[in-house]
Amino acid sequence: MTEGRADPDELLRRVTAAERRELRGKLVVFFGAAPGVGKTYAMLEAARSERDLKRDVVVGIVETHGRFDTGALVIGLELLPRRKLNHRGIAIEEFDLDAAITRKPGLVLVDELAHTNAPGSRHAKRWQDVDELLDAGIDVYTTLNVQHIESLNDVVAQVTGVVVRETVPDRVLEEASEVRLIDLPPDELLERLQEGKVYIPDQAQRAVEGFFRKGNLIALRELALRCTAERVDAQMRLYKTEHGIERAWPTTERILVCVSPSPSSARLVRAARRMAASLHAPCIAVFVESPASLRMTQSARLRLSDNLRLAEQLGAEPVTLKGEHAARETVRYARSRNVSKIVIGKPTHPRWRDFVAPSFLDEIVRLSGDIDVYVISGDLLAPARAKEDQESRPTPKLNPAAYAGSAASAVVASAVSWFLFGRRQLADVVMIYLLGIIFVSLRFGYGPSIAAAVLSVLLLDFFSFPRT
Repeated sequence: MTEGRADPDELLRRVTAAERRELRGKLVVFFGAAPGVGKTYAMLEAARSERDLKRDVVVGIVETHGRFDTGALVIGLELLPRRKLNHRGIAIEEFDLDAAITRKPGLVLVDELAHTNAPGSRHAKRWQDVDELLDAGIDVYTTLNVQHIESLNDVVAQVTGVVVRETVPDRVLEEASEVRLIDLPPDELLERLQEGKVYIPDQAQRAVEGFFRKGNLIALRELALRCTAERVDAQMRLYKTEHGIERAWPTTERILVCVSPSPSSARLVRAARRMAASLHAPCIAVFVESPASLRMTQSARLRLSDNLRLAEQLGAEPVTLKGEHAARETVRYARSRNVSKIVIGKPTHPRWRDFVAPSFLDEIVRLSGDIDVYVISGDLLAPARAKEDQESRPTPKLNPAAYAGSAASAVVASAVSWFLFGRRQLADVVMIYLLGIIFVSLRFGYGPSIAAAVLSVLLLDFFSFPRT
């Protein structure tokens, strides 16, 4: 593939995804750190604005929890009748999915996305109802708290001591057309709680003593802000990809560390992780599997696996790429992830090799463009370990039979070419010698094939060119 040319498979994937988005309804999530921050209120205000723009808006289900100001916003909006169920003698009202699909409005409001439906419902969870509405081409406004995101469930439990049972898969938030953060400082939320604007007085007091402790609210607020920031970052990277923008946008810090089987890579990974922690930035540990890596020894492969495992243990994201050109593949991936800094180790090979071919470091620096490159020294014990590894490699043994075979091949090629062509048709003579060299390389390997090539040149010169 020509460098700089778009990948056809990637273009097809983008077009297919865009067509699917066009057919599917749009999901807008009003996202907050905790109950009471004003998600439902903000959703109703936005819905009334849409109605004023002559859009067909209906309320599928909204829970006001007795809040007068929230309930007042429902007045004037069309309400879908709720589905009535009887579970163990208790009358339950649920969102009527079939009525919403039959009515097929332009926009439907479905509060509390993480809600668990009553037994007997078509779907176990409300987010599954919303999925079906979106597939039917209906836009949906909904609300969600950060503690209900599946991947954050254990984090919330550690912070608050409360295990949240109702969760929503991360993909639901990731696939939303828009996420609107509804934020409220902890002190204001606690004040609303004391005034009875969140729960009734008895429930409010228990909430303050449990889930609604100020420390919990601060932590939940940070989680909500971070989650929203990560989503915005993902949107920005998607925009860059769709518009073919390759240069990095320094909107946030992201560190990429180049991992290899080298004994110094462990120190490199730790240094990159410290840099990422000081910048409050994510860290990516990347190894590029090139054709040259196929020649790695078993000990080198084990050390590479240990280095990637160490990166994962330290909180970095381990990534293995495949490509013929390691430096080019590394920079390409760095640009796709909007990396701001690349961390790489100092080269340890002899200086003369740089005159033969540019080093990995030189190529990274040349290709990096607007991405900063940090060069870090390796482990002081790395040379000794590398020497031990070199010594542990099996030394190739000299095979006299292989070299005798290479000499015999050159002699046979000389005899055949002399018998068939003599000193005429030099091109055919050369082809006979080349066939012999190819046979030796396939049968005996690198060293004997070099010997066969040298001997063939000498014999060709002696038998095929006239002496003066």
